[in-house]
Amino acid sequence: MIHIKSEISPLKKVLVHYPGSELENLAPEFLERLLFDDIPYLKRAQEEHDAFTKILRDNGAEVVYLHELTAEVIKDPTIRKAFLDQFIEEAGIKKRGDKERVYQFLDAIKNEEELVRKTMAGINKNELPEHPDTLAYHARDEYPFIADPMPNLYFTRDPFASIGNMISMNQMYTVTRNRETLYADYIFKYHPDFKETKRAYERFFDYSIEGGDILVINEKVLAIGISLRTEADAIEKLAHRLFYEMDDHEFETVLAFDIPKTRAYMHLDTVFTQIDHDKFTIHPQIEGTLSVFELTKGENGKLNIEKDDGTLEDILEKHLGRKVTLIPCGGGDYIISQREQWNDGSNTLCIKPGEVVVYSRNDVTNALLEEHGIKLHVMPCSELSRGRGGPRCMSMPLVRE
Repeated sequence: MIHIKSEISPLKKVLVHYPGSELENLAPEFLERLLFDDIPYLKRAQEEHDAFTKILRDNGAEVVYLHELTAEVIKDPTIRKAFLDQFIEEAGIKKRGDKERVYQFLDAIKNEEELVRKTMAGINKNELPEHPDTLAYHARDEYPFIADPMPNLYFTRDPFASIGNMISMNQMYTVTRNRETLYADYIFKYHPDFKETKRAYERFFDYSIEGGDILVINEKVLAIGISLRTEADAIEKLAHRLFYEMDDHEFETVLAFDIPKTRAYMHLDTVFTQIDHDKFTIHPQIEGTLSVFELTKGENGKLNIEKDDGTLEDILEKHLGRKVTLIPCGGGDYIISQREQWNDGSNTLCIKPGEVVVYSRNDVTNALLEEHGIKLHVMPCSELSRGRGGPRCMSMPLVRE
């Protein structure tokens, strides 16, 4: 069951991914290909992730893991075969002989959780039986992986997004990350807890959209970022499906936030998150460049699209029905805000109104949040933050009170 009608209601159930060997398959020359800027130390990253999930559990949230839910699904032999076939196809393995070798290698792993973790970790060519008497063996290229690792998986916010009682099964911006949506796709097709969930968007649609750009302001309003990784066409398609093709929801407005298309401002939630009924974090450098468009249901199957020329405070107050406070990352100082935004000072996870999980390293922003009456749950982050994502990025809420 999915039930998300707010960014701030008490968190009751959340999906995460425990970092694994995929991080140890990072190497400097492959970082750009795998969308990473640095190489986290796995042991420490896992300790930090354990601290993160302990905060969630200690505050009343059930924590479920991506690999465990997928493993439960593929216990069915028919689903297991379909999953492996699709994994091999989406890994870009084209030659029949390679497909057969990879399938046999994976199918020999009988423990389902171990099998799922292996698909996530990547497959080194050296792990497969080779035929050194063939020309293909001697002429193979130097790239070590026949199936790439998926190091971005611990940012579970992006492959799909919970919207009311529905999900958006996202078409990711890059091939590297679109492979990640395979796990959620199988969970929402076959897992008994989730297979009845309606899909507001599908991973095979033409336009990219990612979960870090989708914020549920309330039961009537979605905010979605037009960003480096979410296209305006995708937002329009999602809005059209919500207003004309889906039922059993109350959404009336989609606010499209046009943010700068840069690596530093990857998603809307890297520059803007809700932390209380009337409070938001914001990266101060986007306010002057931000445009907001209001999408509502029109007539004859068409959307009404209007640019809202008010200030961000005016727009939020209009849709929330209350005065709001924007709390600037880094206190507004240019250098501090740039540094702490790079380390996800604005990317907080609200676990109940006025209570958020934050990274320890953003001490200026954290002090300012406390000055505004926000209760902080501070987690260690020296390694997890190297992936360019914060507490909100690492969580996919499934149920809020």
